[in-house]
Amino acid sequence: MTNAAEENLLLASLVREDWQLFAPFLKPVELAHGQVLFDQGEDVVRTYFPSVGTIISLVTPLRTGSAVEVAVIGYEGAAGGIVSAGNKPASARMQVLLGGTAWCMPTNILEDLKWKSKNLHNIFSRYADLLLAQTMQSVACNASHSIEQRSSRWLLSIQDRVRSGHLDVTQAFLASLLGVQRTTLSGVAHSLQSRNIIGYARGRIAIRNRDALRDLACECYDDVDRHLTAILPDVATARKRLAP
Repeated sequence: MTNAAEENLLLASLVREDWQLFAPFLKPVELAHGQVLFDQGEDVVRTYFPSVGTIISLVTPLRTGSAVEVAVIGYEGAAGGIVSAGNKPASARMQVLLGGTAWCMPTNILEDLKWKSKNLHNIFSRYADLLLAQTMQSVACNASHSIEQRSSRWLLSIQDRVRSGHLDVTQAFLASLLGVQRTTLSGVAHSLQSRNIIGYARGRIAIRNRDALRDLACECYDDVDRHLTAILPDVATARKRLAP
């Protein structure tokens, strides 16, 4: 297998026969922070498989010009023609949160391969279910939980995907993703910093006490993690082995 299967857990979970179908169509690409992979209403013509540290956000644009994040995708999964099943108009925007390497293939090729392999179809159907579950959990979380709980959940989710204690993200950017005022998030960040749970300087957040952050996070973090374990156990096991 090439680096693609070593760097993306969803690809790594494929059996050899399915990987041999996949490999000829995967191409490495470099994604930049803020890059829009496709916007609301555009055809989903490419599917991306992020490597470690590369993170893609599924965001819903609002008329005010802001965009609220509803799902985050890292090296455990894929972004693109997963839920939509083909070159259909996107219902949301896919935007790069943290830039880096990803592996890309045409979505129509992915659809053809799923018809050729029952196992491939099953794996991607399961991943689509996981992505939908994450989206629904985000909706419930945004409606029911405090900014501190939501911020803690988000930081844990991002750390899982970068496998590092340092996250290059500004408070202003995080506030926009969570759909809150920057001043509100600044108050939460100051509180976490005063308790030595995180550190913040020059657009970089350092997670100093992950256990304390987990205690503060709402149940949504564990609920999504349990769903991953239930429907994609190979991916969940690999991610826990590589966890920070």
